Amino acid sequence: MAKKKKRKHMPGGWQDWITDRILRGAIWLALRLPIRQRLWVMGRLVRHVVAPLAGYRQRAMDNLAHVWPDMDIADQRRLADRVADNAGRTMIDNYDVPCLLHRMETACVSGEGLAHIEAAKASGRPVLFVTGHFGNFEAPRAALVSRGYRIGGLYRPMSNPFFNAHYAANMHALSDPVFEQGRRGTMGLIKHIREGGMGVLLFDVYDSAGNTFDFMGQPAPTLTSAADIALKTGALMVPFFGIRQPDGISFEAVFEAPIDHGDPVDMMQAATRRLEARIRAHPEQWFWIHRRWKPKRQRKRAAAKMGP
Repeated sequence: MAKKKKRKHMPGGWQDWITDRILRGAIWLALRLPIRQRLWVMGRLVRHVVAPLAGYRQRAMDNLAHVWPDMDIADQRRLADRVADNAGRTMIDNYDVPCLLHRMETACVSGEGLAHIEAAKASGRPVLFVTGHFGNFEAPRAALVSRGYRIGGLYRPMSNPFFNAHYAANMHALSDPVFEQGRRGTMGLIKHIREGGMGVLLFDVYDSAGNTFDFMGQPAPTLTSAADIALKTGALMVPFFGIRQPDGISFEAVFEAPIDHGDPVDMMQAATRRLEARIRAHPEQWFWIHRRWKPKRQRKRAAAKMGP
């Protein structure tokens, strides 16, 4: 008798639908709570319910074992749970745009890049901000928008199509224009930047078409899109980071010195080093739940090369 093939989880399936329903209901309820309580509730919900259900906890632990193989499993679990907590807080942060703008209006804003950004705005020179899925990556954008800047962006759709529908709409609410990743979206962002605009691009995603270089000590394919756009448009390429503070509520928005124009791969390696420094300082704030590497696939390839 032939064995039944194990059905793989497909985007748009029942797991995605259930995950989205849980998150939609939680978001609706959380937004009716005071800020401190809503952040606590969403952090705990994602940590204890969503992350285990959606497989995020295990993915985070796999990534941690890939990067830090000597880390104890219990420590992997604790760090993965803290990552999920930050992800939940970040989600609800960004679903109350007026509140986030108000909070970031008086937030600590620092970094060598500030003077460069202000000079670029005064002269009409475009700026491309680059960052990773760290802390709250929308917080620095909100800090600038609350101070009169218009910041566009390019985003990668969420793998859960049900969740992506309202996730994308909420990104537009903070500041337009926002473009979906792809040829059309990239061209839209380039046009916006070339006309003297400012935009954001998150670069820490796995893409097999990218150049492979070390990220946290492991090979990770990385597109040079951000550097390519900066070179094509003459834009400043400024790394920024929204670092969640110990109270779990407030942020420091750090705008680092611009990355010098040059070879696109060198520019992206420099951006990666900046992100790595932030991750090593605050490992719980980077989204280890993302597929930045393919550790299981890489282990299979290594075993195949070794042979029997």
